[in-house]
Amino acid sequence: MIRRNFIKSAALLSSVSVIPSFAAGPHVQNRHADKRPLKKALGFGMIEENLPLVDKFKLVKDAGFDGIEFNSPVDIPIPELLDARSKTGIEIPSAVNKDHWSKPLSDPDPHVRQACIDSVAQSLHDIKALGGDTVLVVPGVVSDKVSYEQAYNTSLDSIRRLIPHAESTGMHIGLENVWNNFLLSPVEARRFVDEINHPLIGWYFDIGNVLRYGWPEQWIRTLNSRIIKLHVKEFSRELMNGKGLRYGFDVDLLEGDNNWPVVMKAVSEINYRGTWITAEVNGGDRTHLKKLSQQMDKIISFYG
Repeated sequence: MIRRNFIKSAALLSSVSVIPSFAAGPHVQNRHADKRPLKKALGFGMIEENLPLVDKFKLVKDAGFDGIEFNSPVDIPIPELLDARSKTGIEIPSAVNKDHWSKPLSDPDPHVRQACIDSVAQSLHDIKALGGDTVLVVPGVVSDKVSYEQAYNTSLDSIRRLIPHAESTGMHIGLENVWNNFLLSPVEARRFVDEINHPLIGWYFDIGNVLRYGWPEQWIRTLNSRIIKLHVKEFSRELMNGKGLRYGFDVDLLEGDNNWPVVMKAVSEINYRGTWITAEVNGGDRTHLKKLSQQMDKIISFYG
């Protein structure tokens, strides 16, 4: 996108975009923007009690959370979700597209890529209807059949094709760092977003995922204002090395390798404007979710 079109789009979308301009340096942001309080959310699938929808929302509220994140396109009728939201005050700030792994935006087959584009477009409409502002999207997947460079180029093209859908809804697309063998450094992740160069395309940063090969505070400072939302999870390198890669996640919040005071200091330094931190960890019953909420309160206490 050429610069004059970007400026025009940014002006048109300023009323809906919560992301500061990528061109603004961190010192400018810290000097002029007020720090927002953080809200806690969790994934809907983490609620492991067999209850009616409204009662699940009430359980989440009683546990101390402010919001629920859904997979999308949603399986539950939107009017039912809106009813539960209005009866409990629980917000639905974001959604996770559920087709970006099985039909990745980097697939060599253009029909597969288009299927994912159509799915993400529906997710953007879903989250708008639900009163949120962000859809999480995995940008691409590298494999023995899809080269890194191929994934980079096809993913860029696919995301650019999503821009009209983001603009028509006013919703953000948050690209997440996952174990997809793709965009493995914060510098590259920053460059990828900057090549797209649109105020509604940013980063949904997963704090725990990056511990496999980096330090989240470094990613946060490098991605800076490009971060739209935050996923919270823990990771233990000791468990990863001793028992196997995915065992690294088998650790409670605050008991892994995240240096939470340092991580949240970085979040504060970039003047994070996304408001939400959303847990993406093992779920459980109300007792477990209450404990998780308290752990997140401790993490938020480091945000100053």
